[in-house]
Amino acid sequence: MSWIIWGVLILIVGWVVVTYNGLVALKNQIQSAWKQIDVQLKRRYDLIPNLVETVKGYMKYEQDTLQTVIDARSRAMASTSVKEAAEAQDALTRSMGKIFALVENYPELKANDNVLRLQEELATTENQLAFARQYYNDLVMRFNTKQEIFPSNTIATFFNFKPGVFFAAAEPEKATPRVDLRLEPGAPEKPHN
Repeated sequence: MSWIIWGVLILIVGWVVVTYNGLVALKNQIQSAWKQIDVQLKRRYDLIPNLVETVKGYMKYEQDTLQTVIDARSRAMASTSVKEAAEAQDALTRSMGKIFALVENYPELKANDNVLRLQEELATTENQLAFARQYYNDLVMRFNTKQEIFPSNTIATFFNFKPGVFFAAAEPEKATPRVDLRLEPGAPEKPHN
């Protein structure tokens, strides 16, 4: 009879150790994934001043837009929490989009090799950043799920594990864009048959 009790105790202790180690491993993977996002953000931050300097001479009348990008970059670099970083990154992305939209108004700038190279590098960085964010959020989801499901939630509560924070888009980014497929601006819509 005592062998059965010892066997059950060993199984329970083994399960606690495995569950605890799984939670610790996920927490460390989340921290590592966040560091990968940091690497891509650093690359992005390093490219932005080069882009601003390259276009500054051409965009004499767009200094407010350029300053907005510089300010958004500074706020993003100063962010400390995941939520703050996500909001700052969204603001930076929107301000950079304004620069790229303005580049379209300057034919000599559109043809500039430095601008084209920087746009390509930034696009590559944005893609890598999107993958890093997705990986991070996947790990957070696994970590949070493991903390919420029974019986591993008892171990998470006992050892005071905190839920991970998702890298989420700001509310304006979630809004469904309105698409106008009319051929000419202001043209009346064709009736459906």
